[in-house]
Amino acid sequence: MSIIHRTTIKPTKLELLSTWLPTRTWYRGSAAPELAKAGGFRLDDPEGEVGIEFMVVTDADGTAYHVPLTYRGAPLPGAEQALVGTMEHGVLGTRWAYDGAHDPVCVAALLALFEGRAEPQMQSVDSTPDPDIVRSYQGDAELRPEGAPLDDEDGTDLHTTAGCVVRVRRRLGDSDVPPSDALGHVAGHWTTADGASVRSVFAVVLTRSA
Repeated sequence: MSIIHRTTIKPTKLELLSTWLPTRTWYRGSAAPELAKAGGFRLDDPEGEVGIEFMVVTDADGTAYHVPLTYRGAPLPGAEQALVGTMEHGVLGTRWAYDGAHDPVCVAALLALFEGRAEPQMQSVDSTPDPDIVRSYQGDAELRPEGAPLDDEDGTDLHTTAGCVVRVRRRLGDSDVPPSDALGHVAGHWTTADGASVRSVFAVVLTRSA
């Protein structure tokens, strides 16, 4: 289960993202984002080595960005292009933060969530399941990653050996209803700057890239 340490992190996650987000193809804001934490959840690494967080942040214009992140105690070999940055954790020391959609541990955990083999955890509470996160998968084949993740202007595609594509949505809408042709989805809520709760689809399983 996830252990949440109450300690200092320098730079903060939002500070790292403020530098990193403008370099992403799916980011639509200015070169100097004004980010606020808006929600998310965690998944457990079965090996207990990698922190996995699905974070939602809002920019000054109200756009909500979905940013899966992993936190590691050492660099992930061959993943330089996915590095969000490094930070000093008051308990764990230096941590390397990566774009989770490009980290195999996070991808495996997300696929397990679709299939019901992983249980979503509260973002900021130790070892507590998050009942707000819902998931579904109606496919017949097991979801296993195949090939490299592909980023475009709307999100990230994760191809699978089942012949379908997991679409990680990076800019969240205001509906938690998946497309009619979706084979599966993950949805949850986030909070706007004025305190309103919004439910959105975070990721979907599609028969093709969309």
